[in-house]
Formats: sequence, structure tokens, C-alpha cells
Amino acid sequence: MTFKFSVPTPSGPIDFQVEPGTSLLFVGANGGGKTRLAVKIENDLGENAHRISAHRALTLNPSVPKINERAALLGLRMGHAHEGAALLNRIGSRWQNNAAVSLLNDYDHLVQALFADQANTSLETHKNARAGVGQPASPTKFEQLVEIWDRILPHRKLHITGDDIQVLIGGTDKYRAADMSDGERAIFYLVGQTLTAAPASLIIFDEPELHIHRSIMSRLWDELEAVRPDCGMVFISHDLEFVASREGQKYVLSDYNPTSGWTIEAVPDSTGFTEDITTLILGSRRPVLFVEGDGGSLDQAIYRACYPDWTIIPRGSCEEVIHAVITMRANAALTRVTCAGIVDADAYDASDIQLLQSKGIAALPVSEIENLFLLPSVIEAIARVEGFDGATLKAKLAPIFDELFMQAADPKNQLPIVMRYCRRRIDRTLKKIDLSAATDVAALAGDYIKKTGTLDVIALAKMAADSIQKAVADKNVPELLKWYDHKGILGIACKAKGTTKIQFEQWIVRALRNNTAPGVSGAVRKVLPAIAAL
Repeated sequence: MTFKFSVPTPSGPIDFQVEPGTSLLFVGANGGGKTRLAVKIENDLGENAHRISAHRALTLNPSVPKINERAALLGLRMGHAHEGAALLNRIGSRWQNNAAVSLLNDYDHLVQALFADQANTSLETHKNARAGVGQPASPTKFEQLVEIWDRILPHRKLHITGDDIQVLIGGTDKYRAADMSDGERAIFYLVGQTLTAAPASLIIFDEPELHIHRSIMSRLWDELEAVRPDCGMVFISHDLEFVASREGQKYVLSDYNPTSGWTIEAVPDSTGFTEDITTLILGSRRPVLFVEGDGGSLDQAIYRACYPDWTIIPRGSCEEVIHAVITMRANAALTRVTCAGIVDADAYDASDIQLLQSKGIAALPVSEIENLFLLPSVIEAIARVEGFDGATLKAKLAPIFDELFMQAADPKNQLPIVMRYCRRRIDRTLKKIDLSAATDVAALAGDYIKKTGTLDVIALAKMAADSIQKAVADKNVPELLKWYDHKGILGIACKAKGTTKIQFEQWIVRALRNNTAPGVSGAVRKVLPAIAAL
């Protein structure tokens, strides 16, 4: 059967349908109404839905009283073993008349259902064997659970008897099921719930990622989706990586209002972004700031501390930042969210910077973000944290700047910087060349020679080298830091605090995140570019 339900939104209801063997996924931040949506879907579908709450108790007790299978399944699905008024029992017994926040405490019912299935299936197999009818033995749900468990956790073996559950390590050592880790109990619970869900039902998992290590997340849910092709599945999560990794229709829950309903947006195709970036953008309530870097602790600490009203998304290189901003601003599906970008200085000239600004992209005042900490105003603030001021401050910083200029004056340090600058300029020039007007090979070759011939690499190299040497001669730290992208910058800057490079970076991260050194935080903010979301 096809599972259909409708969700109210400020712009009108949205109809959803989930086919057996497929999944529907929602991702949203806290306060987005995720659990209340799960309740809404369960109520709409009645007995055809089975919801696993995010608030779930994971106490595994194999010693629960063994009862008949029908009673166990009623207890698992409805919260009480009464035959009549099943849905009423579910609201009152399973959810304690508070479906959105009640703790789901059904592990005992699950274990009872699994033991009852094992007893009945084994008895049927025994009868068939005694009767000599030659029918193959049907696998018990416990056997299916063990097979899935073994593929996910091969180093831990489940040992299940007629009335107990244990875990074996290395074939000899064992421990009780009650002593399983949170992750092991969560895996057992989710596999068991999936196996015992009613045939042809919609299984709703609220926060399916709880207690599950990322390294086995995909394997677990691949197994569970495969073992129940008769069921549809709905995943409601705040874990962006989990949702992006699954196949299925995907939506972002941006907001929830009890009166108007949920603000829901489909994750669009062909946006120029990967699914995880798209869902992060759509789920953000703040404007998006694309920056260079890989999301390392220092980059993130700087940008998050200095742009607290923005969602920071690292995009690697400057080209990727530029592409992200242009793509997002041009994509109609993402116009609800505004964005901007910041790139490293990379020795951009005035015309380049003006062009970037016209596209909503600002340039740092330095060639790399680490260089910020050697700018005079910033390193002075760092030294003041250590108690230096006036003449002592000047005396403290003088040898630091001297070391910077000495390193930058060394030809062997200058050459890689000049080479990187020339390569960037060549790359930018080639990307701007338009050869589409040529109508034959000769014209194409002529256009190429003409348009690349204007790039004088020797002159570029001389200009870069002269700029570095002039900054050194003039003792102009800010100008030098526009060019000097040496990886030893933090090794020099850390001397203002008298620590190692690693200790200095850790301190900077803490200081910016927690604002424990307001003078440093303020100095960094002042040298960073002002940005506006459009």
C-alpha cells in the first residue's frame, strides 16, 4: 500500500506519499517541530504507522516474563495487551497521553515479542520435522537479528537461548545483555523494532542516529531498509550527515508554529551544491557566509566568533567560495537564504577586489587567515593579555617583527611565494578567456595566442618580488602580510604569548570561542572585512 499523509504549512497543506521499500527524510534544527511532525504522521496513518520516539529507554532485560506472541506485539505496538480499542490504548498506554514528549519505554515488550516469535517459529519447525513433511525451517526474528548484528558488529557475537541473551567476545568471554554499551543496545533495539513492525506499515524513526557511531550508521540503515521491503520508512533527524547519506525524498524543517504548521522546503536538485551543503543552507535560519578552508578549528573559531550572526560554511579554495556565492545568489530555489563570501587576499589588485565585492565577496587584508595574528593591532592585543604595555610592549614585539622581515627577505622563502602568485594569476587569466567566437582551428589558435600573450609572467614575478622586498625595506607589516603566505607565520606569532605553536593555536581558539580575551577578539574583528547579505 502507499502511505499518504498531509502536513499543514503557512502556505497551505503539503501532501506526502511513501511507497513500500522507499524512504522519506526530514532534517531540522532544535525547535523545528521534528517530533511533533512524527506524531502528526503517526496519528494520520493510525494502525498503519509504527513510531520510534527520540525519547526512548534502552534498558535491555532478557529476564522479562515470557508471554504469548499476540499479547507481546500488542504491547509493543500499542502499549497494552488489550484486544479492543487498540489506537486508544496507544495514545494512553504507549504514549502516556503525551505523544510528543513521553519517554518510550517498550524494550521489555520488544524482547517479549522476539522470544514469543522464537518459541512459535521453533515449535512449528519441530512439528514439521516430526511429521516428516520436509518443509524448510523458517528463520526466527532473533536469527534475522543475529545475522544483521554479525554483519554490523562482527567482533561481538550474540548468543541467544530460549530465555536469555548474552554477548560473546573472542568465542569464550561473554557478558550479559544488560551490560551492553549504549550503542549495542541501540542497535539491538532498532533492528528488533524493524523486524517486529507490522507487515506493510510505515515505520517512523525520530532521531535514528542516537547512540550509533558514524562508522556503522550507513551499514545499519542499509540492512534495515533491505530487510523490510514491505514497509515504508520516515526518518526525522537533526543530523545533516545522516540525512545526506541516505537515499530518498528529502526535506528541511525550518520552523514550526502550532497555529500555521511547519515550514518545509524540499532539498532541490541541480543547485550546484552537494546534498549536505544544500540541506545545511536550507535548514539555516541565518544568512550563509562561505569562506576558504576546510573547517579546521582555527578557521572556524575565527569566523564564528567574528561573524556570530552567520552560518559559516567552509568551501576549500577561493574559486569554490566564489562559485558558491554566485550559484546560491543565482539559484531561485535558495533565494529565501541570503549569502556572502570571504576569500584570502592572494595579492588581488584593486580591480579584482572591486569585481569580487560586486558579487558579494570580500577579501581578507592578508594572504592567509593565520596572518591576521601578526597584524600590529592584533599581536599587540595578544601581548597585552600577557601584561605587556608601553615600552615593554614595543620591546616584546620588535624581535618578532624582525624575525618576520628576516624570513621574508630570504630569497629561498620569497621564490615559492612569487611562484604561487604567478600560478594564480595565470589560472585566473585562463579561466576568463572566452574562445567561443572562433569558427575554425586557425581562428581558435589565433585567439588563444592573442588573449594569453597579454600575460607577462616575467613582469608579474618581478612585481611580486619587488612588492615583497619593498614591504621588507619599509618595515611595512600589513603590506608584507598581503603577500607573505609562509606556513611558519603562527610559529612567529606565538612568541607574543611565549608558548609553542600548538599551545598558541589552542589558546586562540578558546579565546575566540569563549571571548576570554576581549581585546584580542575585538582586534581581530576590526581587521576583518565588513560583509552584507544580499
